[in-house]
Amino acid sequence: MKNQRKAYLLALCAVLFWSTIGSAMKISLRHIDFLLLLLLSNLVAVIVLFLILLFRQKLRLLQELRLRDWARSAILGLLNPFLYYVVLLMAYDLLKAQEAGTLNYIWPLVLVLLSIPMLKQKISGWSFVAILISFSGLLIISTQGDVVGLTFSSPLGVLLAVGSAIFWALYWILNMKDPREDVSKLFLNFCFGLLYILAFYLIRGNFLMPGWEGITGSVYLGIFEMGLTFILWLKALNYSSNTAKVSNLIYLSPFISLIIIRFTVGETILLSTVVGLCFIVSGIILQQYLRK
Repeated sequence: MKNQRKAYLLALCAVLFWSTIGSAMKISLRHIDFLLLLLLSNLVAVIVLFLILLFRQKLRLLQELRLRDWARSAILGLLNPFLYYVVLLMAYDLLKAQEAGTLNYIWPLVLVLLSIPMLKQKISGWSFVAILISFSGLLIISTQGDVVGLTFSSPLGVLLAVGSAIFWALYWILNMKDPREDVSKLFLNFCFGLLYILAFYLIRGNFLMPGWEGITGSVYLGIFEMGLTFILWLKALNYSSNTAKVSNLIYLSPFISLIIIRFTVGETILLSTVVGLCFIVSGIILQQYLRK
C-alpha cells in the first residue's frame, strides 16, 4: 500500500539518524578503541535485527537457507560490516569528522566505476565528466582547498576514507545480485561480520575496558547506523509511489551532518569541505540524471 506522506516521514527520520553518525563516531572514538567500538555496535545491530525478524515473524526464513546462501553471507559480511567499518573508523581516527564523513559519500561514483567491469555496464562520456566533478570535490576536501599544492591533511586517512567507499560499493553490487529477503540476509551478514570482528579483536589483543561514554556510543551506532535506520529506509521506499522521490532525500544527509558536527564535535566547518561536498553531490546527481 502506497502512502507518500508516510514514505517522506520515514525517509526523513532515516536521513536525520544517518546525519548524526559522523558525530557519533568521532565522539565515541575519544572514549573507546575503534575495534571494540565496532565489535559492540555490531553486536547491538545483530540483536536489533534479530528482534525485528522475530517481531515480523520471519525467523523461519533462516531455516530455509541453502549452503549457497550461507556462503554469500560469509562474503558479504566480510565486506560489510567487517572491512567497511574497520577502514572507515580508522579514517575517522586520523581525519576530522567533516573530512572522513564527506569523503565516504563518493561511494555512488565508485559504484558506477566498478559496475563497468563487474556488471558489464557501459557509461557515456558525460558520465565520466560527472565522475570527474565528484572526484574534484574529493580533492578539494582532502587537501583542505590546497588543490595546487596537493597538501593532504592526512594521506593515510584520505586513502582509508576512499577505501571504505570502495568496500561499500563492492558490497552494494554483490548485494544487488542476492535475491534473499532484505532483513534476514542483513542479519546473517552481520552475524558473520561479528565473527570476523571478534576474531580480529582477539588476535589484536588490545583489551581495554571502555567507559560508559564508549558503550553508549556503541549502542547508538548499533541501532541508528547499522540496524533500525536501514529498516526505516526500506519501509520508506516501499511506501513511496516513486523511489526517486525518497532516494533524493539522502543528499540532505551530508549537509545536515556538517551542521551537527559543528555543534556536537566542535569542529569549525571549512569552506573547502562545503565546496568539495557540493562538487561530490553535484556529480552524483548529474550521473543519476544521465543514467535515466
